[in-house]
Amino acid sequence: METEVFDYFSALYSNADLTAPFDRAAALLRAGELVAFPTETVYGLGANALDPAAVTKIYQAKGRPSDNPLIVHIANETMAEDLAEIPPLAKELMAAFWPGPLTLVLPAKPCLPRVTTGGLSTVGLRMPAHSAAIRLIEAAGLPIAAPSANLSGRPSPTSAGHVLHDMRGKIPLIIDGGEAAAGLESTVLDLTSAVPAILRPGVITAADLVEFIPGLTEETRLPHGGVARAPGMKYRHYAPKARVVLCDQTDIYPTYKAAWRQFAAQGNSHPKIAVLATLNGLTGLAEAENCFLLGENLPQVAQNLFTALRWTDEINADLVLAERFPETGLGIAIMNRLNKAAANEPKPPTDKQGEQHD
Repeated sequence: METEVFDYFSALYSNADLTAPFDRAAALLRAGELVAFPTETVYGLGANALDPAAVTKIYQAKGRPSDNPLIVHIANETMAEDLAEIPPLAKELMAAFWPGPLTLVLPAKPCLPRVTTGGLSTVGLRMPAHSAAIRLIEAAGLPIAAPSANLSGRPSPTSAGHVLHDMRGKIPLIIDGGEAAAGLESTVLDLTSAVPAILRPGVITAADLVEFIPGLTEETRLPHGGVARAPGMKYRHYAPKARVVLCDQTDIYPTYKAAWRQFAAQGNSHPKIAVLATLNGLTGLAEAENCFLLGENLPQVAQNLFTALRWTDEINADLVLAERFPETGLGIAIMNRLNKAAANEPKPPTDKQGEQHD
């Protein structure tokens, strides 16, 4: 299969007729095929949420475990009402945050196949804040089940190029809508339990939601043997090929030097040690060859994080050192992704005094 890339922004800004390309994309979805499309968070790998065979193709293309539920993307609240039971609190949150990076987990109606919900009686619904995504859903006239458009476990795609790298030859069409603005997947809020809980942190934080849900806190850990109620709760995610070690900002340089010595002792005299950090985190690393500046503030770090993790694969890094951020506000979502990328890591190298710098 040859994968076509449709440049949405070029067509949009040249005032080209968008009807034909979106009609083609919609026809592919109605025929049970997959289409990758942009959202404000990351790129999604979309299929007709009501077609079990089409949804199964998502799991096959990604290599995704079938008990990992999918988020269903919609274009209006009427579609939401067709798919789920909508309590009053959900209506308030939809009015306040949709379209936007908030997924609401709600009781699913029988029309949704269990393959779409990961075998659960609940479904995550979201209205994306990207004109191409809304155009696609409206043109298709159906809800679109869409996890991130990457191979399972790898860093999520924030550009069409990332999608093409992972999905070339596996899907017929990618809609190129430019770089994702947020860079992290949506916040997932569970409204089906007695006490609402954030299952996956994102750019919409508990502080943003507490006006509607007093006392809300993040819940990002899956109890042992539990059921994953949202994407990203159960399996290793966002991981590049190289081992990822997280470092406090002031420890990046000594950890880098210790790692270099350890590689040299193992016979690798010129290792590729990738460093992902803010400007202050790169202090002292003027001689380092493989540094990625994540940005000057947390929104920039969030936007650049997955691109940086993918870059470490492009340079064939032997080790990745990533700056650790305070777990407050947006930092909670950033560290959620970094902690998953560094899952099951061995202990980091130590300096001459034996002090660990993880």
